[in-house]
Amino acid sequence: MDNSLSYRRDTADALLSCALEDLTLLYHRRSGQTHMVISPVPELLDRMADGSPVTAHILHDRLAQEFDLGPPDEALAEIAAHLDALAALGLVRPA
Repeated sequence: MDNSLSYRRDTADALLSCALEDLTLLYHRRSGQTHMVISPVPELLDRMADGSPVTAHILHDRLAQEFDLGPPDEALAEIAAHLDALAALGLVRPA
């Protein structure tokens, strides 16, 4: 995984979300698919809502303002893995 890759989220209206306790449903308008996700996916997507390109490092810095992420190297690897998975689902795209 490359922590320096940049990703971008589609516009806010391209992805509808509905929180159901610990589960979040994401409806992706472009694909017509609904995804069921848990934390930290909603938090990652929320911090990408402005549409600007972000790297795992940028997301780490944004999340660390509100959450204890643990050791930085481990957190960066997890964030990068989530970004790769979200890109594979089409919920974010390489910038």
